[in-house]
Amino acid sequence: MEFANRTVIVTGAAGNLGRAVAEAFAARGAKLVLIDLRRDSLERAFGAEDAHRMFAPIDLLDQTQVDAAVARAVERFGRIDALCNIAGGFRMGPAVHETPSTDWDFLFDLNARTVLHMARTVVPRMLASGAGRIVNVGAFGAQRGAARMAAYTASKSVVIRLTESMAAELREKNINVNCVLPATIDTPENRAAMPDADPSRWVAPGDLASVIVFLASDAARAIHGAALPVTGLV
Repeated sequence: MEFANRTVIVTGAAGNLGRAVAEAFAARGAKLVLIDLRRDSLERAFGAEDAHRMFAPIDLLDQTQVDAAVARAVERFGRIDALCNIAGGFRMGPAVHETPSTDWDFLFDLNARTVLHMARTVVPRMLASGAGRIVNVGAFGAQRGAARMAAYTASKSVVIRLTESMAAELREKNINVNCVLPATIDTPENRAAMPDADPSRWVAPGDLASVIVFLASDAARAIHGAALPVTGLV
């Protein structure tokens, strides 16, 4: 699972999981295109740009910005070999009948529309080069509905369906599309929100990153449309 001379895009790169994923690919020699909303967040997470690391501070909900960032990445590194859609988020909510449209739109934009926007611009590049790997982040809880989590579980369920649809469309083109379904990830934010929980039972970001790297590697070339649970000890 070496990535020397390969270019990997990581969205949500400045977050806890995004940093772990970027570090895992960097350790294997990848050239990285690191996407997040703010440059200062990327600089705090990774330091300065270098010959193997490009920052792309953009709004993933703006297709024009996404297109421009990917074009810059291809101009600099030549091609895109893997796309890891890490950007996303969680929010509890009220009952379905009390959920405001703002909550619904926020979670669908963050969890699903970001994947769609990246796919629109990256997939044609992969088709032109004749190969590619895409790994999306769903959620273990998105396999069924849950009280006060309808907007979240529905938005992450969309990620699973997008993954399956893209895999069916692209598998004959030598492009693998899969997703991971993590349970609770061990982050400082989750520890603060659930002080009485046992974080040793959660998914460590580095462990989840290892699964994502595997799905983006040649070792996973026979896997298409998988929704892989990554649940720690839960």
